[in-house]
Amino acid sequence: MSSANTSESGPHGCRSMEEMAEKAVMAPFQIASSQLGAGNHFMTGLTRYLSEFLTPYMLSTQYFSRVEAQRLLTTLPLESLMAYMELAEFSFDIYMKNLMSSMRALNDYGRKEFPNALTAALNTCLMGEGEDLNAFFARQEQLVARVTREYPEAILEIAPEYGFHFERGHNPLLAETDRFLLYEIVPTDPSVAVDLSAKPILILPPYVLGANILSFLPGENRSYAHCFANQGIPTYIRILKNIGETPALQTMTAEDDALDTRLFCEKIKQRHGKPVTLNGYCQGGFMAVCNLLSGELDGLVDALLTCVAPMDGTRSVGLSGFLGDLPSRFNDLSYGTKTLASGNQVADGKLMGWVYKLKSIETEAPLVAFYRDMMMLAPRNGKTPKISKTAAALNYWLNFERADLPMAITRMSFASYNHPVDAEGNLPVTLFGRKLNFKRIAEKNIPWLICYGEKDDLVEKSTALAPTDFVDAEVSPFPKGHVAMATSWSDPRSEYALHTRFGENRRYRGPVRFQLDLNRAMSPDTPA
Repeated sequence: MSSANTSESGPHGCRSMEEMAEKAVMAPFQIASSQLGAGNHFMTGLTRYLSEFLTPYMLSTQYFSRVEAQRLLTTLPLESLMAYMELAEFSFDIYMKNLMSSMRALNDYGRKEFPNALTAALNTCLMGEGEDLNAFFARQEQLVARVTREYPEAILEIAPEYGFHFERGHNPLLAETDRFLLYEIVPTDPSVAVDLSAKPILILPPYVLGANILSFLPGENRSYAHCFANQGIPTYIRILKNIGETPALQTMTAEDDALDTRLFCEKIKQRHGKPVTLNGYCQGGFMAVCNLLSGELDGLVDALLTCVAPMDGTRSVGLSGFLGDLPSRFNDLSYGTKTLASGNQVADGKLMGWVYKLKSIETEAPLVAFYRDMMMLAPRNGKTPKISKTAAALNYWLNFERADLPMAITRMSFASYNHPVDAEGNLPVTLFGRKLNFKRIAEKNIPWLICYGEKDDLVEKSTALAPTDFVDAEVSPFPKGHVAMATSWSDPRSEYALHTRFGENRRYRGPVRFQLDLNRAMSPDTPA
């Protein structure tokens, strides 16, 4: 063979037969290396997702052992045996749902990637054009590395942009009690001046989910609380103190919640000369309604807003059904109670979040969640998508924003999910020894807007709209799920912006629109 022939490029892009031979010899080692790297990253990622799921499980076993060590001494052996058999059946059902959903996730991934793997194998064997096995496994390794390395880093890096960050001093502290802090929310839009003569609003955030979800990404103009402030509305929010460092919060009663809310409403009304609109989100909405029905806020609150708030938990198909399937012996708050260093007992917030994952095991199983995140970060049309701030902030909230709860508040929610509102409209809880009846809202002529998420699987429509059986409340449905109002629709440019009317014939009002209209009705000269 002449020197000219040996220097010519080969048919597959190799410059010589020697290079082609070298590529063929090295290919198995490169493929093995890429496959090993992809496998290692996959196991690392799956281990992390399993750990996040199993950590609260280990906590639950500790609480279970502690409670059962006492109950076994006071319960007949046969009764305990029957309860354990029911629990085993319940656990097996969850295990099978976990297994089937995980198998579906693996099957979906296999259907998506098997043709690519087969093509890569043929390209490798026949030295064809396109992705070979080495490139295939390298691509898998890169994808899994995004989930195991880049995504956790992005979640941690979003922390300075997510939430209120009251420690920065941008939002003034107006008042405090032994349990709560009252902050004024300042507009993020520097061109907006708050109208101090306007009707004020007080927001009560959820207990478990924390307040920061209501200031999702204020720098991106996506914050539920700032939606009000940026319209010039005097906006205030009630913030829980750190429960681990605040004994008064650890032992707080529902009556304390009502009295502290009354004090804050008094401060706000004194400042603006007008009654307050009380706005509760999720569990904060349930507490807002209970406080108002108790009569303690009479003369201070003249309008009510509730967003995705569980008004009758027994109507929940998901969570109430899950609790109904749980053997009655174990449907007890004792199994989720932890004792702090102070000796006070609180409800474990992490465990409550885990109960939601168990309830939704088909979509929250570790392997399913891992696969979902892989698909979210996978290349599309040949382009690798950026990790969105929305996804990072949502995961920061889910990973780091769970808080423990005072037992008295937890008992109220627990009662709501185990005992229905009666035929007369009485809630299954009392305050100050008084019955709480939805009809009192109508008797006091208090306008009430109820907002719910059409695809909310935590507080379903029927749960949020239970009061409408007894009160002629206004209703506004929002697309998507439980936190969409605080995330997607808090963007004033969005299709369902909170300060607008939307839906067919613009029949529905967002919560900010509701507040603006209330203020305009009180002050007819105010521009629409």
